[in-house]
Amino acid sequence: MRLALATRYSNSLSQKVTNAPLVTFRLLFGALMVVSILRFWINGWIYDLYIAPKLYFPFIEGLKPVPGDGMYVVFGAMLLAATMIMVGAYYRVATTAFFLLFTYVELLDKTNYLNHYYFVSLLSFLLIFIPAHKDFSWDVRFGRTKPTAEAPRIFIQVLRLQMAILYVFAGIAKINSDWLLRAQPMKMWLAANVYQPVIGELFRYKLTAYIFSWFGMVYDTTIPFWLSWKKSRVPAYVTVVIFHLMTWWLFPIGMFPFIMIAITTVFFSPESHQRVLQQFKNWTRWQAPLPKSNAAVSPAIKWLFIGYFAVQFLLPMRYLAYPGDLFWTEEGYRFSWRVMLMEKAGQASFYVKDKGQEKAFLVPNYEYLTQQQEKMMATQPDMIVQYAHMLEEIYKAKGLTDPVITAEVYVTLNGRPNRQFIDPKVDLTEVRNDWRHKTWISRYD
Repeated sequence: MRLALATRYSNSLSQKVTNAPLVTFRLLFGALMVVSILRFWINGWIYDLYIAPKLYFPFIEGLKPVPGDGMYVVFGAMLLAATMIMVGAYYRVATTAFFLLFTYVELLDKTNYLNHYYFVSLLSFLLIFIPAHKDFSWDVRFGRTKPTAEAPRIFIQVLRLQMAILYVFAGIAKINSDWLLRAQPMKMWLAANVYQPVIGELFRYKLTAYIFSWFGMVYDTTIPFWLSWKKSRVPAYVTVVIFHLMTWWLFPIGMFPFIMIAITTVFFSPESHQRVLQQFKNWTRWQAPLPKSNAAVSPAIKWLFIGYFAVQFLLPMRYLAYPGDLFWTEEGYRFSWRVMLMEKAGQASFYVKDKGQEKAFLVPNYEYLTQQQEKMMATQPDMIVQYAHMLEEIYKAKGLTDPVITAEVYVTLNGRPNRQFIDPKVDLTEVRNDWRHKTWISRYD
């Protein structure tokens, strides 16, 4: 019975359907990336985040920004790649280049980590293997690829599954006592928006925070299923639009709401996408014969997707391997769809002395870090260690033989009083960042 069901499902994934959902996804994704990169450029964030800082907190040791004005070249190349994805020009080259460039920038500094940057990296990686350029593209127009009207259903399902993983894991992450029983940090966030027109007064009531918190959890955990059911798809998508516009209005989360509104359309039927795409073709007077496709999905691609999604399911659950409170230690926190779950702030004072000396002196953090870097570093243990190691090299260059670096760090989590975050006696130069539990983080009882 199970084998028969598995065979039937496998056959359904190989079934040919119109490739219109892939084409519209490519158009929307490319356009959103063009806007996002231009927004970065216009707001001066390339300089502020990747040129101006003296130090960086890379995910991969030794990874550094391109020196001088080289980061403008990186973003320029990324903009070109996004444009090429949108129009379907040299598609495989464009998707590969965009994935590599965007992921490189994302990994340069943990300070700038956002879930939706990670999401963009994943989508651009998947697009490398998805034939979204077989219709209504530059490559078709100029004969660089053979046009087809169809594609195996698996490629659409891959995009839907990636969306569902984001939503469901984000919802599961909200099933915690702070979010559901204390309505924190929603109470604090809404209190900062009481002067919003029309509904601002509602944010003064505790009940509003509880409604928002519970609705957010239910929405995230169930919306992929409502979108997958034909009868509920339209009202579910209306909910998606309202939900993300509300979050954009209340919270500074950039392009993420618009990205989600646009690409969640992948849940609509292939026929719906075909009708919309045909309107674009009529408007642009697109003329191209579209034969049916006989191409099958190679076993290598199938195994690639299986391995990819195995990682996607396991990575958000790695926190279970660590003791302690996840929000406090943040061990297994990143790359796990924990979207807007906590309000955490800290103050970190670092002290340096040469080994054997009695007196230590305070490090002026402002000389080495931007305000945003200092803010993020003070609450994230791996960044604290990275900073200590960078200080070790700095003070060796200043004449210290064997620097000893300790830190007094106090952190508040979701409105609770400040608590000591790490052991102030630990020499952080002796600590290494790895996958093991950080025993020098103070317990959170």
